[in-house]
Amino acid sequence: MLPTTIKPMLAKLSTPFDSPRHIYEIKWDGTRCLFFIEKGKVRLQNRRLRDITYRYPEFWNLPQELSKDGIVFDGEIVVLKEGKPDFRLLQEREHVVSPLKIKALSERLPATYLVFDILYLEGQPLLERPLKERKEILRQNLPQSSFVAESLYVHEKGIAFFEEVVSRGLEGVMAKDLESPYLPGKRTDFWLKFKPRGRRECVVVGYLLREDGTLKSLLVAEKTEKGLVYRGRVASGLTNQWSDQLLSRLKGIRVETPPKMRGSLPKGAYFVRPEIRCVVSFQEITNHGQFRAPVLEEIEVSD
Repeated sequence: MLPTTIKPMLAKLSTPFDSPRHIYEIKWDGTRCLFFIEKGKVRLQNRRLRDITYRYPEFWNLPQELSKDGIVFDGEIVVLKEGKPDFRLLQEREHVVSPLKIKALSERLPATYLVFDILYLEGQPLLERPLKERKEILRQNLPQSSFVAESLYVHEKGIAFFEEVVSRGLEGVMAKDLESPYLPGKRTDFWLKFKPRGRRECVVVGYLLREDGTLKSLLVAEKTEKGLVYRGRVASGLTNQWSDQLLSRLKGIRVETPPKMRGSLPKGAYFVRPEIRCVVSFQEITNHGQFRAPVLEEIEVSD
C-alpha cells in the first residue's frame, strides 16, 4: 500500500556554484506533482496535497505503459510552447473544472510531466536511497509516453549551466547532492535552487534608525496599477559614504502617517512622502509580497 499523500521535498535558495558531488537540473515553471500508480490506476497530488487527477486525462492511461506497480514519481507538470514551459497556458489548464472543457484543453494544450525522482517502486520506499541510486532506478522505470519525459541534468558545472538556463529565459536551476535522501516536506541544504535576481524600480516610503541615530534600513514600495505595494526593508547596499546625506533628505520629507499602500509595515519606522526613487534587486518575492534578500542598487541621494 502506498501512502495516501506525500509532502514533496523542498529546496533552499542559493547562489550558483560548481561542485563534483552535485547534479544540476532545470527548475521548471509548472505545477509540482507527485504521481502515484497503484493497482493499475493513476493519482496526481500537487504540492498542497490536493488530488488533481481529474485535470489531466492525458496521464490516465500511463499505468498501461509500465510493467510494474506501486510507484510514486516526483516531478513537474508543464505546458510547453516552442519547447519552453508557458505558465500562462498551464494556468488555463489549472482553473477548469468542467469535464468537457478539461478534455478539450487536454487536446489543445496537452501537458507534459517532467520526472526528476522516484520515491516508491513495487510498494517499497526508496526515500532513504541516495539520489544517484534513485536516478538510475527512475531511468529504468520511466513510462514510454509522449506526455512524460525525464528531467535531464548536468554534473559539476552549476555556474555555467545556470548562465545558459537564464539566457534561454527559463526559471532557474536546482542543485541536488548526489548522496541526498528524499526528505518529505523538508527544506534542507541537500537541495538548493538558483534563481536569477529580479530588479524593480521602487520608491522609499520610510526608514529605520539604529540606536545611535544612523540610518539602518529603508522601507521601499513598488508602484503598481493598483497603487503602492510595500516590498520590505532594504539594508544591503546602503553605504556610509552617502547615508548621512540621504538621511538628511529623508528627514526633510517626513510625514506623520505612512503613504497609503498594501502590506504590513514594521514598528518604530519613520515615514516619508514617496518621492525618492530607487532600484532594488532581489532573489524572489515572498508569499507576503516582500522582496527576499533585497539589495539597493541605485538611489537618488540628493534633490
